[in-house]
Amino acid sequence: MSARDHPQRSREAFFGRLKGPRLRPRQAELVESFLPRLRLDLAEPAPTDLRELFAEPVEAIRLEIGFGGGEHLHQECGRFPHTGFIGVEPFVNGMAKLLGRLPESPRPNLRLYDDDATRLFDWLPAASLAGIDLFYPDPWPKKKHFKRRFVSARNLDRMARVLKPGALFRFASDIETYVDWTLHHCRDHPDFAWTARRAADWHTPFEAWPGTRYEAKAIREGRRPAYLTFRRR
Repeated sequence: MSARDHPQRSREAFFGRLKGPRLRPRQAELVESFLPRLRLDLAEPAPTDLRELFAEPVEAIRLEIGFGGGEHLHQECGRFPHTGFIGVEPFVNGMAKLLGRLPESPRPNLRLYDDDATRLFDWLPAASLAGIDLFYPDPWPKKKHFKRRFVSARNLDRMARVLKPGALFRFASDIETYVDWTLHHCRDHPDFAWTARRAADWHTPFEAWPGTRYEAKAIREGRRPAYLTFRRR
């Protein structure tokens, strides 16, 4: 049975709305014309070697889930031109913001996916990623919505399958309950080890961290971000 023969499952609802304010004409044009060139086609089987997905030679592949406006993803693509990056963002306005950066600052080591990241996980070959970033995901702060948080035992299983041994899963949030939630879930998972050795390790932003408007707002409102790093055993 080919990938095209599989019934398409529904989204797993880890994110909220898909659209915000109406896109400006230039943004809409980029989404219509530029995104299809970079979008991964999950109807086709994943290549055994993911490096084949990129227009120029790369040595390793990293994934960022829910990249927002793309500030960090675009920067990392530029910092590491020999690493291939896959960015996932279902929110159309966020995708449009990243696409708006590419005409002036192209990133040949970038591919994109604009749907549920769990579909991508299930498509990727085992042990194919050198890292996964999940920054400021939807916190789903109400207890009845905790099941919609992206960090879960099932998704950690998915991450463990696609990460190479020794690869890093990085997580950032300003929501204390979600930080504790993530620590507990990763502590209980046999394939992940928290790398922190002192408090400063999780209060210090990641290397070359550009920050985001959302993060700046959180800090102004008195919420202290946490930056967690876990290693795939």
